[in-house]
Amino acid sequence: MTPAEELPLRLALFTDTHLPQLNGVTRTLDRLERAVCARGGEVRVWTARAPGGSAEPHVRDLRSVPFWAYPELRIALPKYGRVEHELRDWAPTLIHAATPFGAGLAGRRAARRLGVPMVSSYHTSFSAYARFYRLGLLAGPGWSFLRWFHNSGRRTYAPSEATARELIDRGFRRVRVWSRAVDTARFHPSFRSAGLREQWGAGEERWVIGNVGRLAREKGLDTMLDAMHRLEREAPGRFVFAFAGDGPYLEPLRRGAPPSARFMGRLEGEPLSRFFASLDLFVFPSVTDTFGNVLLEAMASGVPVLAADAGPTRALVSDDRGMLYYPGAGANLAGGIRAAVAQPDRLAKMRRAGLTFAAQRGWDRIFDDLIADYRLAIAEARVAPPAPAPARPVAPV
Repeated sequence: MTPAEELPLRLALFTDTHLPQLNGVTRTLDRLERAVCARGGEVRVWTARAPGGSAEPHVRDLRSVPFWAYPELRIALPKYGRVEHELRDWAPTLIHAATPFGAGLAGRRAARRLGVPMVSSYHTSFSAYARFYRLGLLAGPGWSFLRWFHNSGRRTYAPSEATARELIDRGFRRVRVWSRAVDTARFHPSFRSAGLREQWGAGEERWVIGNVGRLAREKGLDTMLDAMHRLEREAPGRFVFAFAGDGPYLEPLRRGAPPSARFMGRLEGEPLSRFFASLDLFVFPSVTDTFGNVLLEAMASGVPVLAADAGPTRALVSDDRGMLYYPGAGANLAGGIRAAVAQPDRLAKMRRAGLTFAAQRGWDRIFDDLIADYRLAIAEARVAPPAPAPARPVAPV
């Protein structure tokens, strides 16, 4: 065992989003917490939660307010003194800031004041969101703030090579890839359900086109709406469109969707496994995701995928594991669906390639590598003093 492997790991995780909120970030962080504990470490979480707090003994709730653009999410307004007092008593060996806002800022400040090494992770594509919401005037100050925040730590973990390259090009330092994986026991073709397909009204001649995720406009759902109506007009009764998830765009999507759409709400556990495996084609119209965990879950379920052509997605879907379409227009997505269902032999090859790829993406190796790097960051901090704090940007977001 190397000296770094012998170091105790007491991880203080700071995040503005956490279970029971359900999204790609919360599911990844939940796996992280369990992985650290399974490898002999300890975890405590400081997070923004709704009034009423959490029953989980390892979670510390921070005072918070609803995010104005998405009330289901909350932004922490922490009392810095209380956070530092709790951290000093618990004596963490590493702080991980998973969001750059209220909770993450509290973690950054405590790391500086208590001399605890800090790492951070980048989960949301700021450049994609800025383009989607036309925030060009805020792009410069926004990147300045993110550099200030992430360069304060000893690592910035990015979920994909494409995202890591963008961050390095933007002036981020010490960027490393913390990739994602899939549980192939939980997501498997054996969960395909004839009963669920019958509930959807899908027979042998009717294709089920599905989507899973947080239902928000930036996920490309306007494009999905347009494509659904185009296909419904061209071939009435040929398609069923099934959605699993919840979010601020659920009601607009439900109101605007054709009668062939089915909305299953938020699914977890075996119901989610059955949903994935019962699809004929998984569609991923988002260009704002930094990874797209649901693509791996669809592949592991034996479902071919059709995705918008964007950097992080391209790396997953290439090499015959799926099909890409040019994003931004419903006509392009509809054309991609048309092309997919017209090529059953190609879909069969995509299904086999996706299953093989997913089988190689286990979580154990991902977390072994991450936690080894955690310990290396702790060891480095013991022999090298922390870097001076970067100057605060003039106009933080």
